[in-house]
Amino acid sequence: MNTTEQVEKILADTSLSTELQNIAKKVLNKERITFDEGVYLYEHAELGYLGVLANFIREEKHGDKTYFNRNFHLEPTNLCVYDCKFCSYSRLIKQKEEGWALTMEQMLDIVKKYDDEPVTEVHIVGGVLPQYDVAFYSALFTAIREHRPDLHVKALTPVEYHYIFKKAKIDYATGMKLMKEAGLQSIPGGGAEIFHPEVREQIAKDKCTGEQWLAIHEEWHKLGMRSNATMLYGHIEKYWHRVDHMEKLRDLQDRTGGFQTFIPLKFRNQNNQMSNVAESSVIEDLRNYAIARIYMDNFDHIKAYWAMISRETAQLSLNYGVDDIDGTLDDTTKIYSMAGAEEQTPAMSTRELVNLIKQVGRKAIERDTLYNVVTDFENVVFEEEKKPQYYKLPVVN
Repeated sequence: MNTTEQVEKILADTSLSTELQNIAKKVLNKERITFDEGVYLYEHAELGYLGVLANFIREEKHGDKTYFNRNFHLEPTNLCVYDCKFCSYSRLIKQKEEGWALTMEQMLDIVKKYDDEPVTEVHIVGGVLPQYDVAFYSALFTAIREHRPDLHVKALTPVEYHYIFKKAKIDYATGMKLMKEAGLQSIPGGGAEIFHPEVREQIAKDKCTGEQWLAIHEEWHKLGMRSNATMLYGHIEKYWHRVDHMEKLRDLQDRTGGFQTFIPLKFRNQNNQMSNVAESSVIEDLRNYAIARIYMDNFDHIKAYWAMISRETAQLSLNYGVDDIDGTLDDTTKIYSMAGAEEQTPAMSTRELVNLIKQVGRKAIERDTLYNVVTDFENVVFEEEKKPQYYKLPVVN
């Protein structure tokens, strides 16, 4: 049974509510669902129903292709002027004995460590400190680009940009233009959390607002550049806060078309000020990915960070709307492990990542940051390795 037939089977189910029937019809006809319908999905839709609709959209857009890239993280510091309640990674300046703050030379040494590796991207993100200002990051981006022109610089979130532009007394448009001229090529999706002030003021009141986050991405898009977007879910937010968040992203994407990927980020409760809040279940994680795929109709890609949700859940997510499971990474990133993620040393070889994708019947595609195909691994058999056994996870009907 193909994905269209699976949706038609849903439409033939007389036990479904009228609302769920109407949403399924919209998905089949490639029509946009409304805010209220998004909330209704969270409140009433079962996992099997959501999986069918999300997988239909995923395969209409990408077939069985599942993307990853070869990247590494550069984290300048985990010290931060902000005190986000959910963050397990950062330390306040007064806790500097528990943190690190790299010099320019140390950062470039990390980049040079990968000179003989076939990585295509350096992902730069960390805490916010006064010494890491516009001049510092401009010099860093320029130095990386001069050292290795083929390495894509994806760096900093609006949290950092808002801080350094304010400190430099320049507006967002001027600041983003300076960053582009210095060598910045794209922006990661972090720092979005939940946009609505009702939630944001409780979990991250010090840093940029949701409106400011969106405004910085909009200025970047106006320069013809691309970025990603995230949503931190599974903590104190309500379902309608999630839909409000996605609605604001969808609206901006309608205007600019500059977003590539939407990345739902699972709240992890270890070693932070919200450890009393229970984490979401795997079922809820999969429901959230599926609803994101259904709602974010103008986003090409939905990404799951395998390092945050575990390798097994990442495999499952590929049947619930996800078509990208991030990169090979390296054990340089501490953001997930310090929050209690299953992966305490999040590194995976290309072979491991390709096999992870192939094991669930999907096609592994290595991409660059802008989703140009680097290698199609469909017919690649790694040396000293038996051809893997392929199987496809069933879609629950």
